[in-house]
Amino acid sequence: MSAEPGLDALQRSVDAIEGGYEYLLAYAAQGLTTDEGQPNAEQLRAYLARMDEGIAGLEAACRDAIAAAGVPAQHLEAFLQVLGRDAAEALAALRVVSGMKGISSQLVDNLNASVHVRALLTDLFLVDEAIKGLR
Repeated sequence: MSAEPGLDALQRSVDAIEGGYEYLLAYAAQGLTTDEGQPNAEQLRAYLARMDEGIAGLEAACRDAIAAAGVPAQHLEAFLQVLGRDAAEALAALRVVSGMKGISSQLVDNLNASVHVRALLTDLFLVDEAIKGLR
């Protein structure tokens, strides 16, 4: 089995999360009291949905990429468990925001600053570098 499909799926998850985070930083800087009626409301919700999908599938995509690349997972298992926990916690925080009727810049700023989101991003930096090493 080629490692490329597994690595590509993982890269798509990483890209969705990192791209969403970058968008959320810009949204937080706008100082909006709500997204309701704003021209970028649909874009905000689309980024949140892509992030949700990327985070929800991250641990499985990581495991698939590792297996497809033929990398022994024993030495990675502890990290994969951490990644799974961090992803679940960040996803819970993300869903608080995405479930709101109106999303303010301050709410998004608080999400961005969340220790759960920060931990996941740090995990992603590590995973992203590891992906480069598998290619």
